Amino acid sequence: MTDLHVLSVASEIFPLVKTGGLADVAGALPAALAGEGIRAVTLVPGYPAVLAALEQPQTVVELADLPGGPARVVLAAAQGLDLAVLDAPHFFDRPGNPYLGPDGRDWPDNAIRFIAFAHAAERLARGAAPGLAPDVVHCHDWQAALVPALLAHGGPRPATVLTVHNLAFQGQFPASVFPLLRLPPEAFSVDGVEYYGDVGFLKAGLRYADRITTVSPTYGYEIMTHAGGMGLDGLIRGRAGALTGIRNGLDLDVWDPGADAHLAAPFTRRHPARRARNKAALAARFGLEVPPEMLLFGLVSRLTWQKGVDLLADAVQTLVDAGAALVVVGTGEAPIEAALRAVAERYPGRIGLRFGYDEGLAHLVQGGADALLVPSRFEPCGLTQLSALRYGAVPVAARVGGLADTIVDANEMALAADAGTGVLFSPPTREALELAILRTAALWRDQDAWRAIQKRGMATDVGWGVPAQRYAALFRSLVAGRAG
Repeated sequence: MTDLHVLSVASEIFPLVKTGGLADVAGALPAALAGEGIRAVTLVPGYPAVLAALEQPQTVVELADLPGGPARVVLAAAQGLDLAVLDAPHFFDRPGNPYLGPDGRDWPDNAIRFIAFAHAAERLARGAAPGLAPDVVHCHDWQAALVPALLAHGGPRPATVLTVHNLAFQGQFPASVFPLLRLPPEAFSVDGVEYYGDVGFLKAGLRYADRITTVSPTYGYEIMTHAGGMGLDGLIRGRAGALTGIRNGLDLDVWDPGADAHLAAPFTRRHPARRARNKAALAARFGLEVPPEMLLFGLVSRLTWQKGVDLLADAVQTLVDAGAALVVVGTGEAPIEAALRAVAERYPGRIGLRFGYDEGLAHLVQGGADALLVPSRFEPCGLTQLSALRYGAVPVAARVGGLADTIVDANEMALAADAGTGVLFSPPTREALELAILRTAALWRDQDAWRAIQKRGMATDVGWGVPAQRYAALFRSLVAGRAG
């Protein structure tokens, strides 16, 4: 029975449009909340892929006075998602990346695009569409972070929650956009939306949201430090009482090794030996010479400094000397791609690269690699290590953020206690990564210990059940508090 309504506001949603983990969360959390008696409708921009997927869309609100031009909100289902879509072709009818133009640079009108998006969310939150008035508005990242600021000015409103998926992306724009927010002049201050003389979208949400969540508990603490706060740590520390860390979950229907069409051989925790066929298929896809006894590492990631992929490029010599091979799937920064190309040319048959986003190949890496590398310098939550655990690829990860929260290091004491699901290292440096690779190779040589680590990982609860319960409790406490 549904007793609470949530309006989720997100700039992307899987499987319709995705650039990162935000889309996965926006796509999976509403279904998990339904099991907790909460109905969530997600407001998303009307990108071409979104509009094309809508089933029997119905216009519910005409927005004639939206900044940047008129638009409308349509309500529809799409691939099991319950959506409200901002149909504004002048802002969102563009090919490719939601945020970047063909030249790889931010769309020059990103500020007004997402100001308009925030205004549409505010209108829905205040009951502009019959039947859609929410009890809670759940905003995701900077693209939706203006919504709490708009709702804080102007009368009765629902409760607001801001989830920070990655503090590195803050949405900072010139002060000249402030009039488009239609906020009172005093809102442009250090206690409002002003941020170093500009308008800070994420800063606004952190300042005005009733509650703030991060996508893992450890990341919630990290962003309160000078090193992890990226200029916002003072504000976040000041709101520590409103901050909660809730780890992300994995969509267990999308990531099911027993029924995954992307695998050469589906398998289960009770019958993991079938993984060997996936390992062989993965090596063949990359043209690598990987006999069954050779340790095969995988990496599925954006190839960026944040993800520590430059550290891996520098550590490949250690990996090869340890008798292992490596496959990499991802796209990112040109210098890092060039460094990976160089090491692949140096070690033909041992290093395989695939630059670009390939969802099917990502599944095969998880189902075929023996170990998955996640050398991130910071990681708010991470979903790739959750997939690795479920698919039996032992995660080898930096001890940061959500990686520290979801992986139990298989050190000597943990193994003696029949614990340990992966290998953690710190700090995130080349030297520490090289030692982690050597530790992993040593574990691989003890196949009984390796299989025990693998099976414990596959038995780990990485789904949305527990996180959804925590979100539901948070939402209900907010509503109860406002009613009281």
